[in-house]
Amino acid sequence: MNLFLFGLVLLIGLMLPPVANLMESVMIIHMHMQMPMLVIAGFFMGQFFQRRFPHFFSKYNQEGIPGILLFIIIMGYWMLPRTMDEALTVNSVELFKFISLPFLAGVPLRDSWKKLSKNRKNYTIGFFTVIFSGMGWLYIQANDQLCNNYLVVDQMILGWGFITMAICMVIYLVYTAVVDPSLYE
Repeated sequence: MNLFLFGLVLLIGLMLPPVANLMESVMIIHMHMQMPMLVIAGFFMGQFFQRRFPHFFSKYNQEGIPGILLFIIIMGYWMLPRTMDEALTVNSVELFKFISLPFLAGVPLRDSWKKLSKNRKNYTIGFFTVIFSGMGWLYIQANDQLCNNYLVVDQMILGWGFITMAICMVIYLVYTAVVDPSLYE
């Protein structure tokens, strides 16, 4: 219950207009800080939903694949430049952001991640590595403004943020392939 309350307080704090406006004013903070924090809020609240609806999660997300696919779809949707723009200009899209990221990405991630095998976890991370590399390249190489609400320099900074995250994920994947955790237990 404490994690649920912490996640709920985090979600409400992120929804406060001064906090939301501040985080949405800088493109890289909007994409790489606010959106992951919304997913983390849902991740924290997920334990409550798992206890409240155990039959639902055991029936529809037995091996974790449907939940992780929902997570991938929601995250992919919010990586599109147009959706970031609309979240700033259309109130219903911003409301959808505050609902979809915690409840359609964070909660399924919590339920699915522990059910996935090590290989499926690494495939998921590898998939996001490829997507982040592609999005980074797109944001860096695009000469035109992809988001009307942000400057071209902001999208280049976001592109380098995507590339940095992809490099970190590659380092993690190499680490998991090379290091045997049983040697350190």
